[in-house]
Amino acid sequence: MPSDETPAPQAMELLRRVPYGRLATSMRALPFLAVARHVVCDGRILLRMHSGFGYHEACDGSVVAYGADNYNADASGEGEDLWSVQFTGPAEIVHPCPEQQELFGSAPARANGEPFAPAYLRVDPHFVTEHTLGFDASQLVRHAA
Repeated sequence: MPSDETPAPQAMELLRRVPYGRLATSMRALPFLAVARHVVCDGRILLRMHSGFGYHEACDGSVVAYGADNYNADASGEGEDLWSVQFTGPAEIVHPCPEQQELFGSAPARANGEPFAPAYLRVDPHFVTEHTLGFDASQLVRHAA
């Protein structure tokens, strides 16, 4: 579901259902994938991540990809579809106001054993996709052994 103007409302609503996703870009010519906390604010995505890795600096001014899903939820067991949302867009380092910071809730205490030091990015989604996996009530999701 591409979008050149505002992100698809359904995609933004799905993002509101889960707190974390994965940010992807490259740093020093190598790809990386980092976990980030997100909130939807005015059609944009605010991300909080650990500043100690320097990933936020690699993203600043670059086009990044971000994705979130409910694959680890027990959604399919309750008859709800599994879904994923992905988007790409430019990112910039921001300093959210206290009200926006509160939207993120409590921060982790540590990241890889270091005290968590937050860094914030704002991503303006330009290309948005959603995917769903639907299950019939008669299907059971089982873990492979």
